Amino acid sequence: MTTSEVAGAGQQWILQFCHGYDGPFLDCARQYAALFAGTRYKVCTVYLTGAPSAEVEAGSVSDEVIFLDYSSREVRGLKLKAIRDLKRIAASRDFKLCIAHRFKPIYIALLGSDLPVFGVQHAFGVYQRRSRQLFINCFRRRLTLLGVSDAVRDDMRACLPGWPAERIATLYNRIDIATVQAAQCSRAVAREALALPQDAWVIGNVGRLHPDKDQATLIRGFALALPALPAGSLLAIMGSGRLETALKRLASELGVSESVRFLGQVANGRNYFKAFDVFALSSDHEPFGMVLLEAMAAGVPLIGSDCGGGREVVAGCGQLFPLGDAVALAQALVQQAQEPADPALQQRMVQRLLEVFSDAAVRQCFWALPQLAALRLA
Repeated sequence: MTTSEVAGAGQQWILQFCHGYDGPFLDCARQYAALFAGTRYKVCTVYLTGAPSAEVEAGSVSDEVIFLDYSSREVRGLKLKAIRDLKRIAASRDFKLCIAHRFKPIYIALLGSDLPVFGVQHAFGVYQRRSRQLFINCFRRRLTLLGVSDAVRDDMRACLPGWPAERIATLYNRIDIATVQAAQCSRAVAREALALPQDAWVIGNVGRLHPDKDQATLIRGFALALPALPAGSLLAIMGSGRLETALKRLASELGVSESVRFLGQVANGRNYFKAFDVFALSSDHEPFGMVLLEAMAAGVPLIGSDCGGGREVVAGCGQLFPLGDAVALAQALVQQAQEPADPALQQRMVQRLLEVFSDAAVRQCFWALPQLAALRLA
């Protein structure tokens, strides 16, 4: 662990505590650090797991980054060493607030500091365990829980029915729209990079090959729709996971294996979203769906399952189909293929990004939370 011993005299700090920086969680750290841009507060981001990395340090957009570099095995059980480490960090400067992502960092932050804690939950079912409910209830006076969507918020409220509504709120995930759009390749360049034909009509999907993402329904819906889609249409699935063999077998059984491209794990995949004519997300346990925002930034029409947090993104900007309904998905794909490009739809997507899912929009929501009154007045 490395950390500077001296913070500026009289400087006030925000402590951000993350489980790790894998997958989308590096950008989550960036999102929350950005909430304090232009304020009097400096942000110190601490990663519980993960080796020190200059790239991660830069991507965290924080005034200081600390890597505790614990292994997954070391953060099981009571986590006493991690609690001592956080206690030492919390005492090293004038921290006013801790933002902790996921349950383990929330647990450690509550036991390792006396700070007000904002616990950010990125998944469903976190507080279904009775032991977690009992623990969290002990700290409800200085803990605020934030869900990344109304769906996650409502899941937490159902598990913690005695909590005041304002103590379990929604703060949407978001993107730096200008940065994401600047990195996105043109349609032609993106298709070349993904080895997709320039003249094909392409349905895109991005996510782990996992039951929660339900690409099986997507493949079934595509197979049903294919006879009515433009000649040479393709389904391109970007991602890897334990279901790859089973999904390839399904595509073969349905007779569409030549029309389904498994692209594997693609570095900086969001940069190639303009390769798609439509983006389809069939997930059954999607707490939010960052890929939907990235597709919107690329101006790609959306089709999503009507469940979880994804519906909150797609509603008003795309088509929704009932969860697991391959027939309805096929109908949505055919309808999308038959519709001409709609500049008005692209404008609605950009407007929704700006109004709801941008750093600026969410910063306004964050600072309006009643629990931050003391920080606003400090």
